[in-house]
Amino acid sequence: MERQKRIALINDITGFGRCSVTVMAPIINAMKIQTVPVPTAILSTHTQFPIYYFDDYTSKMKDYIQTYKDLKLEFDAMATGFLGSKEQVEIVLDFAHTFKNEKNWVLVDPVMGDHGKLYATYTPEMCEKMKELVCVADYLTPNLTELVTLLNLPYPDHVPTSKELKEMCETLSKKGPKHIVVTGIAYDEHQILNYVYSEGEEKMILVDRMGEDRCGTGDVIAAVIAGSLMRGHSFYESVMKATSFASKCIEYCEKTQTPHHYGLCFEEYLWELGRDEK
Repeated sequence: MERQKRIALINDITGFGRCSVTVMAPIINAMKIQTVPVPTAILSTHTQFPIYYFDDYTSKMKDYIQTYKDLKLEFDAMATGFLGSKEQVEIVLDFAHTFKNEKNWVLVDPVMGDHGKLYATYTPEMCEKMKELVCVADYLTPNLTELVTLLNLPYPDHVPTSKELKEMCETLSKKGPKHIVVTGIAYDEHQILNYVYSEGEEKMILVDRMGEDRCGTGDVIAAVIAGSLMRGHSFYESVMKATSFASKCIEYCEKTQTPHHYGLCFEEYLWELGRDEK
């Protein structure tokens, strides 16, 4: 019998607010996969709350990771989330170069900004470092803001056509990632578009638009994609499962009037994630 599959989750750990490793680990665990957190920071709540405790883990990350190097651990996959500094990206690049091989893969969620604006931490130098990390990715889950930033393009003043999205993804795929999903494109007042590019092939997934944006949605989607890929599903199947799962969680949040900064109530549907397995 083969050992249980194992994925390294390089992201912050936030206590309240349903985001980062706090979301990704239980979702992937529900799919019967071992998760190994590599924390970039520890927060009591995420930064959209009026108060929060924040402990930057940058200075501790190298020693933390050295344990895994000394133990010669092997990972079947690696996934990265929000990275707060150039130094953290450099550490993650070293992690990928150390543990990546021909049998595993890397998923990068380039959490850089949204709605045409970058987060305050993303200086031009930081953006250049993120482009280096994209080069080691096999799977990439940017939103439209992150996609154009990684390509040095202006944020579009219209909903990009499938031709435009394909051209951008083709250009980015030449740098490394062969599988890209551009998430959360506001297609119209009622629908959200997720554009899937996989080794030259394209598909579009439209989901209903429900309420305002919710914190942690990207982490939920990235986690379901990663877990589904590890269970043997194709990239398109994995994105379909992730968007369907997220939509169901959002619908529940809307019905229960859960505040948007409380994240997605994914716990209600965790049991479903282990059912459809190969």
